[in-house]
Amino acid sequence: MPADRSGPPVTAFMLVKTTPEWLAMTVAERVQAFTTHVLPAIEARTRGVRSRFYDTEFYSARVTDIWVWEADDHDAYRLLIDALRETPFWDRYFEVVELLVGTENGYAHTYGLKPLATVAT
Repeated sequence: MPADRSGPPVTAFMLVKTTPEWLAMTVAERVQAFTTHVLPAIEARTRGVRSRFYDTEFYSARVTDIWVWEADDHDAYRLLIDALRETPFWDRYFEVVELLVGTENGYAHTYGLKPLATVAT
C-alpha cells in the first residue's frame, strides 16, 4: 500500500544541555532572553510548529532538558531548525546533544494499519 503523502506531523525530540552562560542568568533574565531573542525568530520564520519542554537534569547529567517540537510537515521543521540556529538558543544557551526526529505511528500510515499503542482510559 502506498504511503500517505500528507502523513502525520513531524515530531523532534531535541535533547539539550544547558550552558554556563544560561545557568549564570537569573530566572527573570532567562525568560527575558528567550522571549526577546528566541521566540521572535521562531514566530517570524516558521508556521505550524508547537513545542513542549521537559526538565531532566535531576535524572541525567548528559541531557538537562528535552524540547519536544511538533511541526506540521518537514518543511516547517526545517524552518524551525534554521530559525533556532540563528539565535543564541543554539550553542550559546543550550548545547544540542541529539535530535531524534520521527513521525508518530509512521509504520501504521505506511501500511494502512491502526496504530499499535496504548491509550489511557
